[in-house]
Amino acid sequence: MPRSLTAQAPRIQEPSFQELWQPVENFLDDIPLLSSRGNRKLKMNFAQQLKSLILFHLEEYDSARHLLQVLEQDDFARSFIAPPEGIGRSSYCEALNTRGLEQLLFVYEKLQAQATATLPAAHSHLGDLVAIDGTLIDALCSMTWADYSSTTRKAKIHLGLDINRGTPGKVCLTDGKGDERPLVPRLLSPGQTGVMDRNYHCHRNFDLWQEQGLHFVCRLRAGTTKTCLQAHDIPEGSPVFYDALVLLGTPKVRQTQRPLRLVGYWVESKQFWVATSRHDLAAADIALIYKLRWEIEKFFAWWKQHLNVYPLIARSPYGFMVQILGGLITYLLLAIYCHKHFQERVSLNRVRELRINIQNEARILHNHPPKSQRLRDYAFAKT
Repeated sequence: MPRSLTAQAPRIQEPSFQELWQPVENFLDDIPLLSSRGNRKLKMNFAQQLKSLILFHLEEYDSARHLLQVLEQDDFARSFIAPPEGIGRSSYCEALNTRGLEQLLFVYEKLQAQATATLPAAHSHLGDLVAIDGTLIDALCSMTWADYSSTTRKAKIHLGLDINRGTPGKVCLTDGKGDERPLVPRLLSPGQTGVMDRNYHCHRNFDLWQEQGLHFVCRLRAGTTKTCLQAHDIPEGSPVFYDALVLLGTPKVRQTQRPLRLVGYWVESKQFWVATSRHDLAAADIALIYKLRWEIEKFFAWWKQHLNVYPLIARSPYGFMVQILGGLITYLLLAIYCHKHFQERVSLNRVRELRINIQNEARILHNHPPKSQRLRDYAFAKT
């Protein structure tokens, strides 16, 4: 009697989401324990909380309710991300606004170190470059702490971006009117070079940063007074027209106490003046470093548009920082994932591909659920 062979559905050997999550899995046991503040048992552990945040930023959900519905009804999310007993809206919101920040900071720093060790440096000959800037996040009227104007609420994220690898570094949160300049020492580490636009121009800070051993490349405001102490030679045919050791500011008023290097150069028909504490590089390299500052502008635009920074699913400063860190952790995981599998930087094409792979694997899972889920469904069917 002839026999027919029925093709089996493909098995998920290494689900794409698990592959993305693997860098966290490697140090999961080292993460500080997330414990309840009272006698009530936690409805969701830290791994489940972080996975839900990664899923929220990776996909295109339009609210916390949308995310919770997916955790309840989607086969993949219910099997691999949500707590076995599920979680309600109030419990999830409580978790976001009161728990997990310490653990998220630990994960964020670990992934930063892994990205630094794993990803190639694009401009290693220029040193460890960190672009520093802030970006405004539209807040809700109920978020009274996010002061910006009498009619608008905004929060500001201050970030240091590793220019060589395109990955986020240290991060701070203030209200929308928060001053950026005092935060520079918190965003830089010794040996790094901060690259900043003219909003960070401050003669007193230039002296202070040099005292602290922090390197910087900062564009100056137009009309800044310069006192030349020593001029440097300029190569012929270079866009650089000025390179000297100077003091900035009006003498006996707000002049810098420590000399610094000033580089002037042309970009098409526009002049740029850049102050720096780096004396080991050619003037053309200083101009290139400031040009690379644009990387942080591109990062902010891409991150906001494609990794679900909006909508806000937390209202308190604590919960807001939890959501922001969840998004930055997602980006770091994507950077490690894209380099490991494609030797590329993060791109929208790869993010879409990952989303599609997760959806395809979810369909396979729907037709062939894991044994634990089949047993659970069978138990429900008998009651």
